[in-house]
Amino acid sequence: MTTSTANAALAAIRFGADGLVPAIAQQHDTGEVLMMAWMNRDAVRETLETGRVCYWSRSRRALWRKGETSGQVQRLIDLRIDCDGDTLLLQVDQTGVACHTGKRRCFFRRAGEDGLEDVPMGAADPGALYGKAGG
Repeated sequence: MTTSTANAALAAIRFGADGLVPAIAQQHDTGEVLMMAWMNRDAVRETLETGRVCYWSRSRRALWRKGETSGQVQRLIDLRIDCDGDTLLLQVDQTGVACHTGKRRCFFRRAGEDGLEDVPMGAADPGALYGKAGG
């Protein structure tokens, strides 16, 4: 993507007072909602320029290139900005699982009649993804 396109997108995004904007990752060909994470200006720019999704890690206070330790990469297909400019929808091609727990997607619990229930889905061992036991 060109620098001018990235600049136009960045100008349209309303980052919060903390410099962040929520980003929802969706599998481009199925519509499956994979995860939600945060992006700052640098993460948005890098994602648009490289085509590999990059987020901002609030806990590490650093850029987080999705899959850099687990290999579970997200390739950007399309970046959409909502009507208010304060939320992003990233349509991605997800390699493997999206959640750090080893689940296919982060939204694997639902509020059922009897409390929280896990939604069945594919999973991987977090220890194998991150090279340590217990995720």
